[in-house]
Amino acid sequence: MTTLELQKALKANGFDPGGIDGVMGRNTIAAIRAFQAANGLEVDGVAGPNTLAKLGVSQAQAAADPLSSLSMPWFTEAQRALGIKEDTGPGSNPLIIGWARRLRIDYAKDEISWCGLFVAHCIGLTLPGEPMPNNPLGARNWGTLGIGCTPQPGAVMTFWRESRAGWKGHVGFYVGEDASAYHILGGNQGDAVNVKRFGRDRFLTARWPKTAPPPTGGPRILRPDGSFSDNEQ
Repeated sequence: MTTLELQKALKANGFDPGGIDGVMGRNTIAAIRAFQAANGLEVDGVAGPNTLAKLGVSQAQAAADPLSSLSMPWFTEAQRALGIKEDTGPGSNPLIIGWARRLRIDYAKDEISWCGLFVAHCIGLTLPGEPMPNNPLGARNWGTLGIGCTPQPGAVMTFWRESRAGWKGHVGFYVGEDASAYHILGGNQGDAVNVKRFGRDRFLTARWPKTAPPPTGGPRILRPDGSFSDNEQ
């Protein structure tokens, strides 16, 4: 089931998600929460299995590729952002600057590493009650998010950069893995939002938002595709 179909189901049940546009924005989350409250469900703003069942969505309809599960709205937003690039000239991409403004994060220009900002945008937009780490621009700080989990689709993955003992790092979302690398959907990967491979030896933590349904997935095995990421600055 897609976000667009979810919005239509909410509307049909009398809960207005705002525009029927396929975007898991604040109006859609508010409609989910209102529906949950009216139906005696846990009010978390996430369309998990119990919420979908109350909406009359069958298990067959709800079943989907793990990369498009409605239980992971932050990951849906991350995929929606694929292809966004920073401005490599003297200016900045207003979309990226806008992410920071909405979250009230002090961020001046997209020449500054923005992998942490990208993760903050995806989680902050779709899970507004999720506590953010201190200084979300710091990639390694995402190692304190929510709860620990095994690497699986949607997990927030942190990696060291330049030195394991140093402070520099990278953060993004797990897409899959192969024998030697994790495939990560992240921002500031070659100055853009895309999927890159990160060597297993660079892995630090896998975390899961605590306000989302608990993680129940596992590894998603992919074929090696492309070289390792070498530009996350």
